[in-house]
Amino acid sequence: MRPSNPAPEPAGVREFEAAARERLDPVHYDYFAGGAGDEITLRANESAFGRLALLPRVLRGVEKPELGITLPGGSASMPVLVAPTAFHCLADPEGERATARAAATTETIMIVSLASTVAVEDVAAAAPGARLWFQLFVQPDMAFTETLVRRAEAAGCGALVVTVDAPVFGTRGRDERNGFHDLPGGLRCENMRDGDRIRPIVFSPAISWDHIARLTEITSLPIVLKGVLHPSDARTALDHGVSALIVSNHGGRQLDTVPATVDVLPEIAAAVGGAAPVLLDGGVRRGTDVLKALALGASAVAVGRPVVWGLGADGERGAVRVLELLRAEVEEALALCGVASVHDLEPGMVRRLRRPW
Repeated sequence: MRPSNPAPEPAGVREFEAAARERLDPVHYDYFAGGAGDEITLRANESAFGRLALLPRVLRGVEKPELGITLPGGSASMPVLVAPTAFHCLADPEGERATARAAATTETIMIVSLASTVAVEDVAAAAPGARLWFQLFVQPDMAFTETLVRRAEAAGCGALVVTVDAPVFGTRGRDERNGFHDLPGGLRCENMRDGDRIRPIVFSPAISWDHIARLTEITSLPIVLKGVLHPSDARTALDHGVSALIVSNHGGRQLDTVPATVDVLPEIAAAVGGAAPVLLDGGVRRGTDVLKALALGASAVAVGRPVVWGLGADGERGAVRVLELLRAEVEEALALCGVASVHDLEPGMVRRLRRPW
């Protein structure tokens, strides 16, 4: 009997998503894949890149493009970081440990979520030398918030990523229909452990710029503000000592019908005027998406779901494969655009189409 041929390796992020969907509990797949409201913003994050075209140059003599970047919280071998996403143990038993090892293998930065199913100390211990940042929702209990900051510092995190687009928790229809409200099998948000109990993550409308000012007082880590969509907020962030910004709409999981991140990126970049790095997350699925974001003013992008799909499809190996695929696509796209470095991309290399492809 002739042995069956093994399944081919996924050749792109979307193929990893399909492979992960086959392996994951459908409720958990919906948790990772879903968004708020009618998921208009969720879809727009991806489709917005399809309304942008790259305009390459020729005969530029580019032999091997330079991909490395340096940010306030450390360096990375490419302009693709791992965005903070919750509950990686739902995708693979090793959870955030596997993700951190994948980030270390590819020499990029992993932003560890406050809602990680592995404590930040254990993530760092599982991947010695990994370049970690720590994502934080400021808790109304500032004493406990300071405890979280100290743990991130002790774990060797290079920056504090403060998510500011969640004064309340956005309703996600898929989770409501599936009744997904609690982690299964003894999993917990381990960063919220306080002695013998796990605190709930508290979202509070009272969180304000005063809390950002307080964070800059209690830590020497660079503060990266995540969730900025309005140019005025970008300028205010600089006034409060923020070291970098992430243009983000929470992956379409908070307020539905806000713009796609790549659509507002140029305004944020203009408002910052080079005074601080601007990063982007949301909808990045190809290396060409990365180039478009960099040309429009981003210093780097962060990817969340793509890494989770790699993790769900094939554990640590899958996460490494996703990041390496994106690296290879970025390098190829740079060469085809005649650009020697990720730092040399310019707005004129992107054209907005009258209608999507």
